[in-house]
Amino acid sequence: MKKLPAKFLEVMKECSHVAKNGSNSFHGYKYATSADVLEKVNASLVKHGIATMVVPELVSLTDVTTAKGNVEHLATVKVEVTLVDVDSEEVMVISGIGGGQDSGDKAAMKAQTAAIKYAYLLSLAISTGDAPEADQRTDENSAGVTATQPARRAPAGAAAAGGTCALCGAKISAKVKQFSERRYGQSLCMDCQKTAQASA
Repeated sequence: MKKLPAKFLEVMKECSHVAKNGSNSFHGYKYATSADVLEKVNASLVKHGIATMVVPELVSLTDVTTAKGNVEHLATVKVEVTLVDVDSEEVMVISGIGGGQDSGDKAAMKAQTAAIKYAYLLSLAISTGDAPEADQRTDENSAGVTATQPARRAPAGAAAAGGTCALCGAKISAKVKQFSERRYGQSLCMDCQKTAQASA
C-alpha cells in the first residue's frame, strides 16, 4: 500500500494556510515569511514521518547596478526537495525556483531560501493571500536598477505595444508596463518582476 501520497495529503490539509507575519514597508504590504512557511511545513512533515533532502542548483549569477550606482549580485537558484516516507521508503521530488539580490555574498542564499519556500507553497497549495515579497533594502536600491551585462534588444515596434523592460530589454505590453511602473517605479517584464519579488 502506498503511504506517501496519503501522508502528503495530510500535510497539505495541515499547511493549507500560513499567516502573514512579515512586513515590507517600502511597498506597503504584509507577507508570509520563509521562516513561517518552513516552520509550519517542517512540523507537519516530521509529524507524518516524512524526511526531506534539498539539492540547490545555481541557475544564474549576474551583477546589476542600483539607482544609487552600487553594484549588487542577482542570483537565481533552483532547488529539488526530495521527500522520503520513513515507513514505506517511497520517494517524491518537488522543485522550486527563487531569486535573491545582495551587495555581499548573500544573493545565492536569499535565492535558495526563496526557492525552498516556493517549492512548498506551490506543491502543497499553501494559501498566504500575498504576492511574493522582496526585501525592503533591495526594493529601495532597485528602483531604477539596470543590468551591467548586455541587455537583449527589444523587437521593432515595442514602444507601440507598451514598452521594453528596463532590466532585460524584453518587449512588454501596455498593461504590464503600467502595473510595473506603479508597483516598482520602472518598466519590468513579468520575468524580471518575479525575480525582484522572489528576493527573500
